[in-house]
Amino acid sequence: MRRIPAPPLLFAAGALLLGAALWRVDATPARIWEGLSRLGWLLVLMWPPSPGGALPDLLQGLAESMAMAFLGTLLAALAALPLALLGAGNVVGSALLRFSARRVYDGLRGIDTLVWALIFVSAVGMGPFAGILALAVPDTGTLAKLFSEALEGADRRQVEAVRAAGAGRSLAVRLGLLPQVAPVMLSQILYTFESNTRSATILGVVGAGGIGLALSDRIRINNWDEAAFIVLMILLMVAAIDRLSRLARLRLIRP
Repeated sequence: MRRIPAPPLLFAAGALLLGAALWRVDATPARIWEGLSRLGWLLVLMWPPSPGGALPDLLQGLAESMAMAFLGTLLAALAALPLALLGAGNVVGSALLRFSARRVYDGLRGIDTLVWALIFVSAVGMGPFAGILALAVPDTGTLAKLFSEALEGADRRQVEAVRAAGAGRSLAVRLGLLPQVAPVMLSQILYTFESNTRSATILGVVGAGGIGLALSDRIRINNWDEAAFIVLMILLMVAAIDRLSRLARLRLIRP
């Protein structure tokens, strides 16, 4: 019977790995202490938060970030549904077609949103349109994967009942399969929208518009009190969206 290492040995091995990792990234105690000292200095500069006389522009940037998150999620959901149908084993019988669809999912979601933002800023120029595309492309792959898994986990009996009534394959999918998974899909879309409200604030750093652009500008010129005000606005927006989205998801799952 294989012997399990004693907890002290595991803790010692973990501490050794942690020390090696800190050494590898040059995280020396002196450097950590210096970073904490600078962070404390920045926190002093951030107080009290101030809009700097630009509150209307900041509110417009916040609304732009919310619009980017909403439109990016909407485009991703619309594109993900047909891709999910192609990748679901109980919808498409061709193994080659399912394999190809699933590799498309992997390709879309395998590249980070910020990388897509850099690509689209170069392709279509700076602004919120690039941000919308940067959110929509990887979310399409993620939602398509989640949708296809939800479709494959649905009850086959409802589909078979619709087919027994004389309906064709497409009608059986529309009447017997999609109504089962619609609440799950909507819940996943709402969760993606929550996530995108946070992601949209970061895309401005690379020129994709929104409140993130204002935040990066303030940090670049060391206006830390205004940067702190923008961070507070972002936190309030994300908290409000998370709360509303959670309530909507609960009503969908448990009406």
